[in-house]
Amino acid sequence: MRRFFAIVLTFIMSCSFELLAIESKKKSGDYKTVIFERVTERNEKAFSILVPKGWITEGGIIRINPLEQGGPAQSIAAKVDFSVKRKTEDVVLHWLPEILFCDASKTIAGQMGLFPVGSNYNGMPVYPLMSAGDFLMQFIFAQLHPQATDVQITEQRKSTKLIDRYQKQLAQLQSMVQIPLDFSYDAATLTITYQEDGKQFKERLITVIEDMGQIGAGMWSNKETFLFRTPLGEFDDIEPTISVIQGSIKVSPEWLSGEIKGQIERGEIALKTQRYIQDVDRQILENRQKTNAEIRNEMFLTLTGQEEYVNPYTKEVELGSNEWKRRWINGNGDIVYTNDLNYNPNQDDLLKRTDFKISEVRPR
Repeated sequence: MRRFFAIVLTFIMSCSFELLAIESKKKSGDYKTVIFERVTERNEKAFSILVPKGWITEGGIIRINPLEQGGPAQSIAAKVDFSVKRKTEDVVLHWLPEILFCDASKTIAGQMGLFPVGSNYNGMPVYPLMSAGDFLMQFIFAQLHPQATDVQITEQRKSTKLIDRYQKQLAQLQSMVQIPLDFSYDAATLTITYQEDGKQFKERLITVIEDMGQIGAGMWSNKETFLFRTPLGEFDDIEPTISVIQGSIKVSPEWLSGEIKGQIERGEIALKTQRYIQDVDRQILENRQKTNAEIRNEMFLTLTGQEEYVNPYTKEVELGSNEWKRRWINGNGDIVYTNDLNYNPNQDDLLKRTDFKISEVRPR
């Protein structure tokens, strides 16, 4: 099942670079001449992009080592952490990687308090599900600009077009699989002004939040997370250049083919791991329920002066008194209680029976 999700992630990645070019509103006016050069992503040559002459690029395709991450969740699909910058680095376009999170409150282990916020669950950071706007502000902007001051959100809006696109893709995926998919989506754009290192900037951020619903058991992720920032007074003038850069992405067909194949293989491994973890969660819950039941049962037996004994003939558990050290029973159901550990009713001439057996206390 997971492999279908991973393949979809790759195809989404191939079209995500055009996101803000579609959503941005170009301003009319005259612009100076801009010369663009096509640059290939360095790490895996996964894509190429047009960059204004003299600008620089950083990062590219990244791979997460599951051994270092604490699980395979982040290692199925390639991730993009890629920036295009003016040499002065005051103008930046940044595509941020998709991260799989886990809302542990929706897992058995989390409900038992085993995975607090900030911990790691199968390679996923444990955080409650966030709205797209909250994720951009609290998770992305706060981490990228910890020293920012005079922060003001000048615009925040929901992106219904993006939500509709993902819902259509989900409908297509649903037609391929037999398991109901109750995924839900939220998408938002934030425009923020702030000061950093004595300079004023304007920054626009956008993301899609995918909640994988019941089948995801608390998993959620950010998709198509992108931002660009400029000095405050240059935002409108540079926006057309930003649009050209975004719309120029060309994904390598050879790389994409290999990535899909790799995702299928890695997805099968991750699926087996996830099933194992879910089975462990189930065993933890069952053991906790059994332990709690035993505690309640012990309290009941103590309060009522009883004990649970195993009938050696029927193998059934029977309630009996806990006031004696030993309990004997015969085939007719006759019972003898005694504190004399040397006493054997089979040797008692008054009883004239030889079929008494010790009825042991039920093993705990």
